This record gives sequence, structure tokens and C-alpha cells, in this order.
Amino acid sequence: MPVIDFSQDDLLRGKIVTPGWYLVELGQFTQKLAKSGETNNYIFEDTKIIKNAETGSEEFTGVPLNILFSGHPKAKGFMVGFLSALGAEIKAGSRFNIENGAGKQIEVFVDNDIYEGRTVNRINHMYRTVGSV
Repeated sequence: MPVIDFSQDDLLRGKIVTPGWYLVELGQFTQKLAKSGETNNYIFEDTKIIKNAETGSEEFTGVPLNILFSGHPKAKGFMVGFLSALGAEIKAGSRFNIENGAGKQIEVFVDNDIYEGRTVNRINHMYRTVGSV
């Protein structure tokens, strides 16, 4: 008979966060082939909420999130806010190693969405520098 054990991350993974701005620590960077097979996705897996960036509430501390970007050339614009939140100055001709974001802190807006009939946490490309408000 299989024995299943649960980590704290397992228990928090499905926790729905109240929409708002959160201070997060970016998780491990991975690059995976997109379903289309034509480009890669850039993912910060298991990014963790530290606290609510506006109220200081730690109600959702530790909730894991994933931040995903398409590597498709037409989707690069969605990375601008993210890289700016990391302190990069974005201009034509700029080059950045996105992997260097792993382990750094930024603020993200977490919203709720419906995916395959269930409510999930969603980060829809809204980022800001820590303490920018």
C-alpha cells in the first residue's frame, strides 16, 4: 500500500490568496519547451509569498506561486515590468540573463482566476520594485 506524506508546501500549494500586492522571493529558474514545441517557457518555480506588501499581513506567508514567461519573440514585452522590478533599465539593445532573478525579492500583484473549473492564484504581469509605493 502506497504511503503518501505531505510537506508544508504541498498543503499551501492550493491555498487561494486574497488579491493584492505581495512581497515574494523568486524561486528556482527553469526553462521548459512550450507545448507548441516552437519556443521555451521561462519559469520561476515555487516563488514564495513573504507577506502582503501593503498591509504587512503574513496570512499567506509561504504560499508557493509560479511566475511564467513565454520565450516567444512577440511576448518579450511582458518581461519588461518584471525585469524593471529587479532594477534593470530596459531600452532597445538591452540584454539580460533572466535566470539571475532567482532568489531575489520583488512585489507582484496576485489575482484569482478560474482554470479548468477551479479557482487558482494568478500573476498577470504586474510587478514592482520592493518598497516602491
